[in-house]
Amino acid sequence: MDNRNIRFSSILILLIIIFCAPFSIAQEVDDESEFTYDVNSPNGPDHWGEIHPDWGMCNQGDLQSPIDLTHKRVHTTSSIGRLDRDYKPANSTLVNRGHDMMLRWVGGAGHIHINGTEYQLNQLHWHTPSEHTINGRRFNLEVHMVHQSTDGKIAVVGIMYKTGRPDSLLSMMEPYFKALSSTRDVEKSVGIIDPREIKLGSRKYYRYIGSLTTPPCTQNVIWTIVKKVRTISREQMHAIREAVHDDAEANSRPIQPLNNRWLKLYRPDDNQNY
Repeated sequence: MDNRNIRFSSILILLIIIFCAPFSIAQEVDDESEFTYDVNSPNGPDHWGEIHPDWGMCNQGDLQSPIDLTHKRVHTTSSIGRLDRDYKPANSTLVNRGHDMMLRWVGGAGHIHINGTEYQLNQLHWHTPSEHTINGRRFNLEVHMVHQSTDGKIAVVGIMYKTGRPDSLLSMMEPYFKALSSTRDVEKSVGIIDPREIKLGSRKYYRYIGSLTTPPCTQNVIWTIVKKVRTISREQMHAIREAVHDDAEANSRPIQPLNNRWLKLYRPDDNQNY
């Protein structure tokens, strides 16, 4: 091979690395067997960054999630705009990743738009109890709707739940939870799921820059946490715990330091309130 071909091959490899890296680095791990949420375990949250070299951000990063959404640090504003959702129904599958159940939309299920960037909705998963807290209060469950842009940037919409009336999406998912409760890493088709059925209940939301809450704990994730706390039934709580946990075991990462990050609360102008 002459020098010209060697040089061309080197440039091609470099371009592949540059353009593919965001997608390989940003994704959450699908196999969750290598880490645990047990704080007393050598593979627990305090040690995630020691398990693999590319998980180092879990221990070293200063923009980690989840955080406490403490009102004394919140700046209320209408300038960041309402959450622009453009979702659509799409085929989906459910997989038990070991510590959580993940609902994946095949080919995506529409988009949200933040600061002029389009983020495709790819999957959602549940954490019990909630990972984020509000003024120190932790709720029963939190769903994370994970979106990604074409250049690999991630935006997550989080919704927290307390016990009360049943949630319609979880009602649909319960039979599939039971079917996958003893099977890991097997995707089961659940048909068409419309993410527009996931109600927010309020235009108000918190916004901050954080990270994935599971390894590799990738940073610069745009977080949008809906201010209104929704409801699920106690039976639904039991069903999702049974599916992926051993009864009382949780799958929530401990609260991370805010480290002087800004924390905004979007509130519509007075003429937009309802």
